[in-house]
Amino acid sequence: MDLYPLKFNPVFCYRIWAGEKLKTELNKNYSEKNIGESWEISDVDDFKTEVSEGSLKGKNLKQLIETYTTDLLGEKVYEEFGNDFPLLIKFIDAKTPLSIQVHPSNELAKQRHNTFGKNEMWYTMQADDDSELIVGFNKKIKKTDYINHVNNGTVLEVLNNEKVEKGDTFYIPTGRVHAIGAGVLLAEIQQTSNITYRIYDYNRVDSKTSSKRELHTDLAVDAIDYNFSDNYKTNYSLKTNKSSKLVHSPYFKTNIIEIKGESNKDYKNLDSFVIYMCVEGNTIIEHDAKKYTLNLGESLLLPAIIKKVKIKADSAKLLEVYI
Repeated sequence: MDLYPLKFNPVFCYRIWAGEKLKTELNKNYSEKNIGESWEISDVDDFKTEVSEGSLKGKNLKQLIETYTTDLLGEKVYEEFGNDFPLLIKFIDAKTPLSIQVHPSNELAKQRHNTFGKNEMWYTMQADDDSELIVGFNKKIKKTDYINHVNNGTVLEVLNNEKVEKGDTFYIPTGRVHAIGAGVLLAEIQQTSNITYRIYDYNRVDSKTSSKRELHTDLAVDAIDYNFSDNYKTNYSLKTNKSSKLVHSPYFKTNIIEIKGESNKDYKNLDSFVIYMCVEGNTIIEHDAKKYTLNLGESLLLPAIIKKVKIKADSAKLLEVYI
């Protein structure tokens, strides 16, 4: 079978802090309660997404990689990652704040858990008035001072709060303490990893388990980057119908494309798959005389073998992600 632009059935994840925006804002279809994350493109064990349309419908991401290898991933990506998909693509809705947390580096995650670390980024799609994120520290801090704040229950005093609105973007490298705040709906791009160290969780009790969630205080201490930055937000500018740089890291590259009319994309010099996440409006992706709809809150995987597509929209924004 020939490869084509691929859409997947998302995997919906229960979260203690979830709201209803995945339904009300992004038109996701599920019946469960407290769904806080929509895993759009995932190769994580027990959370593998399956193709939703076309001749490959029902095939999961792992099966596709094993069958199509470099045609799907690109030669360099397949050489580095083999049959493991390197990214996890999500939409996240927080009605109440997430736990304060940190992710270990690749080296630490490999040593402790035999997995990748989790470098990630956020693109804010919608935020209620006065919504905030926590990103990094609000001053330079020593490890010993941090431990004292954790032990005293005052860690919130040394964390950096950012007022957030639609379009705000943040890169969260491993080691950076962070948390999504109440009222925020965002797109998240991350390395394929499910390792998170919780530092503080507001003493909440999970109604499913009738107990507090586990904290990882000791594990987090050596994973944290204690440096301070005076600007954690990503600055960027938009160019209509062209790719504008958002976050370019060693682990993934993300651009934003503002579509008004049409944009012709040529990936002949790119040795990677491309993922589109529709974060505003609705679009049509044209390839090989076929049209694929990509609406707000949907994602699409463009196999590496596909080099040219045309994107059409009256007015829309896409995140463009690749390795």
